[in-house]
Amino acid sequence: MIKKLVVVLIVAFASQLQAQEGTASPYSFYGIGSLKFKGTVENRSMGGLSIYNDSIHLNLLNPAGYTGNNIKSFNNESRPVKFAIGGSYSSLNLKSDSGSEKANSTTFDYLALSVPMGKFGFGFGLLPYTSVGYKLESRNDNDDVSNRYRGEGGVNKAFAGLAYQINEKLSVGVEASYNFGNVKNSSVAYLYDDEGNLAQYQSRENNRSDLSGLNFNIGLSYKTMINDKLELSSGLTYAPGSNLTSNNTRSFSTIIINEISGQEFVVNTIDADLEAQNLKTTDLSLPSRVSFGAGIGEPRKWFLGAEYTYQNTSKFSNPIFSIDNATFVNASTIALGGFYIPDYNSFSNYWKRVTYRGGLHYENTGLEINNETINEFGMSFGVGLPVGGLFSNANLGLEFGKRGTTNQNLIQENFINLQISLSLNDRWFQKRKYN
Repeated sequence: MIKKLVVVLIVAFASQLQAQEGTASPYSFYGIGSLKFKGTVENRSMGGLSIYNDSIHLNLLNPAGYTGNNIKSFNNESRPVKFAIGGSYSSLNLKSDSGSEKANSTTFDYLALSVPMGKFGFGFGLLPYTSVGYKLESRNDNDDVSNRYRGEGGVNKAFAGLAYQINEKLSVGVEASYNFGNVKNSSVAYLYDDEGNLAQYQSRENNRSDLSGLNFNIGLSYKTMINDKLELSSGLTYAPGSNLTSNNTRSFSTIIINEISGQEFVVNTIDADLEAQNLKTTDLSLPSRVSFGAGIGEPRKWFLGAEYTYQNTSKFSNPIFSIDNATFVNASTIALGGFYIPDYNSFSNYWKRVTYRGGLHYENTGLEINNETINEFGMSFGVGLPVGGLFSNANLGLEFGKRGTTNQNLIQENFINLQISLSLNDRWFQKRKYN
């Protein structure tokens, strides 16, 4: 049953990856889109914490989590092979001074596998890293549409990481990621005659950037018992700055717009000479990122931790994406969260074996528009439901909060995110014993 469910989820999420934008946020208009991947369902249900590692869940934010201690159920000989797949549904209420709209999106979030190799651990997977998906309009003094902007696409990430357990307390890991994808956008300038009627022909600018490049993430994980019951867990990750190659095209189209349906019909198209402007191929600078945090808890019972993340977003640049009223400043995030398990070993009461998670986060996204900083605040809750055997579980998460502001004619997003994942474990390697 579990295997059939995994196949269904993979097919469903793969089709979503190809067929639909992973966001409906108007703030995906800027840069290379909104950051899509913020951790597994388990991470996000605890406010986005990446500092806690265990033997049955994948931590895709810290590559040091690919390794760890052997577990008692396997006679301290090995760890399980861990498989994780996740997706989410997002509902947005977009609010401005002039009104409100609703939007939603459903998307695949990650697919990953981790394999133990003695003191080493190897992991790899695929996930959408950023996402673009917006439809925006501006209006003139007569409340007629003056400009229309549309965008889609994003950057995907294929990654592979290797971790090494230095001793029972300290692990280190490094992860390499190949980023690929494209961002497409268009803008239409509406023209009207002296009587306010829409002109027969309109002008549309079309842009496309195909992105590719490597980046790395380095992680440390440290765990130690403070006393007989309490355990200290801490983590550190660092991603150095890197560049993506952006191959760009631009064209200008004369179009006819159906006033009733809004459908656009192309009359002719002229390609722009980006080579002459030195914009045919550009380098997109991805900023460096560092995070660190710590927490305490009782193993297999409860945990409470905090984490701080800093990203040098002011270094983000690509001439093809420059926008007059928007700048990037350094970003930061503060996350608090944890979990509680009533009775990990209970056989008589299923709900006592459930993991209950909660957390909150406050984020300066690093985007500044019209001198207004775009901030985000969110609260999250989740449960880990035991399924099948060998420590496998289904994880459900609920996150709600707000992003942005209505000041300076901007948009405030009130969001609700529903996340679901499967964390499956299996034992592939075990020592043969003979009597």
